Amino acid sequence: MKLKKEIAEKLINDFIISIFLYSLPIVCMFIYYWCFSKHRPWNQPNQELPFASLGSVFVNFNTWGLPVLMVVVGVVEWMLGLYKGGWNRNEQFLETLSFIVPRIVIRPIVAYYSLRILPLILPGFMNMFGWMPFWWGFFIIAIGLDLTEYWYHRLHHQIPSLWRFHRAHHSAPYMGMSVAYRSNFIILIFDSPLYLTVALAYLGLGAPVLIFGILRSLISISAHSSLPWDRPFYSKKWLHPMAWIMERVISTPATHHAHHSDNSDDGVGHYKGNFGNMFFIWDMIFGTGIITRKYPSRYGLRSYKQEEWYVQYFWPFIKSKRKGSELSPGGPMVADEEEAVFPEKDAKKLREASS
Repeated sequence: MKLKKEIAEKLINDFIISIFLYSLPIVCMFIYYWCFSKHRPWNQPNQELPFASLGSVFVNFNTWGLPVLMVVVGVVEWMLGLYKGGWNRNEQFLETLSFIVPRIVIRPIVAYYSLRILPLILPGFMNMFGWMPFWWGFFIIAIGLDLTEYWYHRLHHQIPSLWRFHRAHHSAPYMGMSVAYRSNFIILIFDSPLYLTVALAYLGLGAPVLIFGILRSLISISAHSSLPWDRPFYSKKWLHPMAWIMERVISTPATHHAHHSDNSDDGVGHYKGNFGNMFFIWDMIFGTGIITRKYPSRYGLRSYKQEEWYVQYFWPFIKSKRKGSELSPGGPMVADEEEAVFPEKDAKKLREASS
C-alpha cells in the first residue's frame, strides 16, 4: 500500500514547520539573554534546581511513586465499572507486560549502555548544557520531546507499513489507565523519547528531563483514563473559558478518547488524528485535531480478531493464525474499512459536524 501523494506532501510541509518549532524556544532563550538581560548563564555552569530540596521527591515519584499512582487509579476505574467490556485476561496480560517490561528490562539496559557509549562518541559533551537555567531547559525539552512524540505517533498512523507495530495500542475495546502503556515490544524498544531522554541527561539537562517526564506521564495517564475529569469544564459555564484553553493545549480524556474510537464517521471519533501525547497544540497547528467535548460510543478496532497477547506483543516475531488479521502472514497492513491516514477533507467535515 503506497502512501498517497497528498498525504506525503502534507507530511513534508508539516515537517518543515516542525523545524521552526524545534528551534523557536532555543532562539527565544538567546534573544532574551542578549537583549533583555545582563545575565549570561553560559558563563556560570551547573545551574541549581529552583526547588532542589524537593529533588528526592521527584526522583522517588518517577521510580516508584508513578506506578503506585497508576495502580490506585486502575483500582478506582475497576471498582467504578469503567472498563466497559472486553477487559479479559488476554487484554490484562498484554497491558501488564507492556507496563512492567520497559521498567525492569528495557529502560535500565538502554540507560546503562547509552551512558557507556555516549562518552565514547561524544567525549567532550558531558554536562555541556549544565549552565542552562532550569525553566529554559524545561521549556526547550517540553517542546522538543513532545513534538518528537507527536511525529512518532502520527507516522505510525499515516504510514501503512508502520501501523501494525502501533496496532496493539488501539486494539483495546475500552479505555482506561492501563491502555496508556499498552504496546508492541518493538515500539517499546525503539521508543524515541527514551533515547533522547538519556542523551539529554548526559548533556546536563537531567533535572528538566525528570520533571518533564513526570508531567508527561501524568497527562498521558489522565487522557487515557476512563475517569472523565474534564466533563465539569464543559458542563459548568463559568469554566468554559478555561476549558477552551485547556483542550487546545493539553490532551484531555475527550480529545484522546476520540483518537481511540473505532470509527471516524460519527462526528466524535477521530482515530485519524488527535495524535498529541502531552500537548494537543500540535494537532491544532498541523490541522490533525478535532474538539467535540464528547466521548465515542465504541473503542478499539473494527478489524480486531482478539489476537493472543503474545502475538500482539511480539509481532512480527510471532504471527497470528487468525484469518484476515493484520498480524497474520500475508495479512493486510490496514484492515479497517478506512485507511489509517489523515485526509484533510475528512478533518474539515468533522469540524463542521462538531461546530
